[in-house]
Amino acid sequence: MNAPSCHTRIDWIPASGFQLRKAGVQFDAVRVDGDDGRRAADLLEHMTGGDPGPVVIEANGRRGVYFLLPPSSTAGRAWPSGAVPFNSTRWAVSYVPIPALAGRTWPLSWRCPPTAADRFVHPFLLLNVLLAVERAAAAPPGSR
Repeated sequence: MNAPSCHTRIDWIPASGFQLRKAGVQFDAVRVDGDDGRRAADLLEHMTGGDPGPVVIEANGRRGVYFLLPPSSTAGRAWPSGAVPFNSTRWAVSYVPIPALAGRTWPLSWRCPPTAADRFVHPFLLLNVLLAVERAAAAPPGSR
Protein backbone atom coordinates (compact mmCIF):
# COMPACT_ATOMS: atom_id res chain seq x y z
CA MET A 1 0.00 0.00 0.00
CA ASN A 2 1.37 3.43 -0.90
CA ALA A 3 0.67 5.57 2.13
CA PRO A 4 1.23 9.30 1.79
CA SER A 5 4.36 10.57 3.51
CA CYS A 6 3.68 12.20 6.84
CA HIS A 7 7.14 13.73 6.79
CA THR A 8 6.47 17.19 5.43
CA ARG A 9 9.71 19.07 4.70
CA ILE A 10 9.72 22.13 6.91
CA ASP A 11 12.94 24.17 7.01
CA TRP A 12 12.98 24.73 10.80
CA ILE A 13 12.92 20.98 11.54
CA PRO A 14 16.42 19.46 11.66
CA ALA A 15 17.24 16.55 9.36
CA SER A 16 18.53 14.49 12.32
CA GLY A 17 18.84 14.70 16.09
CA PHE A 18 17.51 17.92 17.55
CA GLN A 19 18.46 21.60 17.48
CA LEU A 20 17.55 24.77 19.31
CA ARG A 21 15.46 27.18 17.25
CA LYS A 22 14.97 30.85 18.06
CA ALA A 23 11.39 31.48 19.14
CA GLY A 24 9.57 34.32 17.46
CA VAL A 25 10.94 33.60 14.00
CA GLN A 26 9.00 30.63 12.58
CA PHE A 27 6.99 30.02 15.77
CA ASP A 28 6.50 30.89 19.43
CA ALA A 29 6.08 28.18 22.05
CA VAL A 30 4.52 27.55 25.44
CA ARG A 31 6.08 24.91 27.72
CA VAL A 32 4.08 23.16 30.43
CA ASP A 33 6.01 20.68 32.55
CA GLY A 34 5.12 17.21 33.79
CA ASP A 35 1.68 15.69 34.05
CA ASP A 36 -0.11 19.02 33.53
CA GLY A 37 1.57 19.37 30.13
CA ARG A 38 0.59 15.86 29.16
CA ARG A 39 -3.00 16.38 30.34
CA ALA A 40 -3.16 19.58 28.30
CA ALA A 41 -1.81 17.76 25.22
CA ASP A 42 -4.38 14.96 25.71
CA LEU A 43 -7.26 17.44 25.97
CA LEU A 44 -6.04 19.54 23.04
CA GLU A 45 -5.65 16.45 20.88
CA HIS A 46 -9.15 15.27 21.81
CA MET A 47 -10.70 18.68 21.09
CA THR A 48 -9.07 18.96 17.65
CA GLY A 49 -9.73 15.45 16.39
CA GLY A 50 -6.07 14.48 16.78
CA ASP A 51 -4.56 17.46 14.94
CA PRO A 52 -3.89 20.28 17.43
CA GLY A 53 -0.77 21.50 15.65
CA PRO A 54 2.85 20.69 16.50
CA VAL A 55 3.60 19.49 20.03
CA VAL A 56 7.05 18.36 21.25
CA ILE A 57 7.53 16.27 24.41
CA GLU A 58 10.59 15.81 26.57
CA ALA A 59 11.26 12.39 28.15
CA ASN A 60 13.51 13.48 31.02
CA GLY A 61 14.18 16.41 33.33
CA ARG A 62 11.10 18.61 33.58
CA ARG A 63 9.25 16.30 31.15
CA GLY A 64 8.23 19.46 29.34
CA VAL A 65 5.57 19.66 26.66
CA TYR A 66 6.21 22.38 24.08
CA PHE A 67 3.17 23.65 22.20
CA LEU A 68 4.27 25.49 19.04
CA LEU A 69 2.17 28.56 18.26
CA PRO A 70 2.25 31.16 15.48
CA PRO A 71 5.10 33.69 15.77
CA SER A 72 4.37 36.74 17.95
CA SER A 73 1.36 35.09 19.60
CA THR A 74 2.67 34.53 23.16
CA ALA A 75 4.21 37.86 24.16
CA GLY A 76 2.08 40.23 26.19
CA ARG A 77 -0.46 37.53 27.00
CA ALA A 78 -1.22 36.38 30.55
CA TRP A 79 -0.57 32.62 30.64
CA PRO A 80 -1.65 30.44 33.57
CA SER A 81 0.88 29.54 36.24
CA GLY A 82 3.08 26.72 35.05
CA ALA A 83 2.93 27.83 31.41
CA VAL A 84 6.21 29.33 30.21
CA PRO A 85 6.07 31.33 26.96
CA PHE A 86 9.02 31.25 24.55
CA ASN A 87 9.26 34.19 22.15
CA SER A 88 11.50 37.03 21.07
CA THR A 89 10.87 40.49 22.39
CA ARG A 90 12.96 43.62 22.55
CA TRP A 91 14.15 42.53 25.99
CA ALA A 92 14.63 38.78 25.67
CA VAL A 93 15.24 35.95 23.24
CA SER A 94 14.11 32.35 23.83
CA TYR A 95 15.14 29.09 22.21
CA VAL A 96 13.04 25.94 21.79
CA PRO A 97 14.41 22.42 21.26
CA ILE A 98 13.06 20.88 18.04
CA PRO A 99 13.57 17.19 17.16
CA ALA A 100 13.90 15.69 13.71
CA LEU A 101 10.84 13.89 12.39
CA ALA A 102 12.61 10.51 12.52
CA GLY A 103 15.72 8.88 13.90
CA ARG A 104 17.44 9.35 17.23
CA THR A 105 16.05 12.44 18.91
CA TRP A 106 15.97 11.34 22.56
CA PRO A 107 15.04 12.94 24.94
CA LEU A 108 12.74 14.83 22.56
CA SER A 109 10.00 13.50 20.29
CA TRP A 110 6.95 14.73 18.44
CA ARG A 111 3.71 14.14 20.33
CA CYS A 112 1.93 15.69 17.33
CA PRO A 113 4.21 16.34 14.35
CA PRO A 114 3.69 19.39 12.16
CA THR A 115 1.55 18.86 9.08
CA ALA A 116 2.46 22.11 7.30
CA ALA A 117 4.97 24.93 7.78
CA ASP A 118 2.23 27.39 8.77
CA ARG A 119 0.00 25.06 10.86
CA PHE A 120 0.35 25.73 14.62
CA VAL A 121 -1.50 25.26 17.89
CA HIS A 122 -4.18 27.94 18.22
CA PRO A 123 -3.21 30.32 21.07
CA PHE A 124 -6.75 30.88 22.42
CA LEU A 125 -7.56 27.19 22.35
CA LEU A 126 -4.33 26.39 24.21
CA LEU A 127 -5.00 29.13 26.76
CA ASN A 128 -8.47 27.73 27.50
CA VAL A 129 -7.13 24.16 27.74
CA LEU A 130 -4.42 25.28 30.17
CA LEU A 131 -6.98 27.14 32.31
CA ALA A 132 -9.14 23.99 32.39
CA VAL A 133 -6.16 21.85 33.43
CA GLU A 134 -5.26 24.40 36.12
CA ARG A 135 -8.84 24.42 37.47
CA ALA A 136 -8.98 20.62 37.51
CA ALA A 137 -5.68 20.43 39.41
CA ALA A 138 -6.93 22.95 41.98
CA ALA A 139 -10.27 21.19 42.54
CA PRO A 140 -10.60 19.22 45.79
CA PRO A 141 -10.27 15.44 45.45
CA GLY A 142 -13.58 13.78 44.68
CA SER A 143 -15.05 16.83 42.96
CA ARG A 144 -13.50 16.05 39.55
